[in-house]
Amino acid sequence: MKIVVDSEKCEGHNRCYSIAPELFDVDDYGYATEANEGVVPEGMEDKARLAVDNCPEYAITIVEE
Repeated sequence: MKIVVDSEKCEGHNRCYSIAPELFDVDDYGYATEANEGVVPEGMEDKARLAVDNCPEYAITIVEE
């Protein structure tokens, strides 16, 4: 499983980072990017889904591999 952040949609609310700091990096302005090239470590799938569900801009998607 991988996560992808659409930088065009992200508005820097940081909900994803608050939920799963292991999966996201945030810049100085609060905009999120994927940590670990978007790869979701085993056991972190539920946190990834929760982050997706809590993004108000729908800027995060999950790609099943």
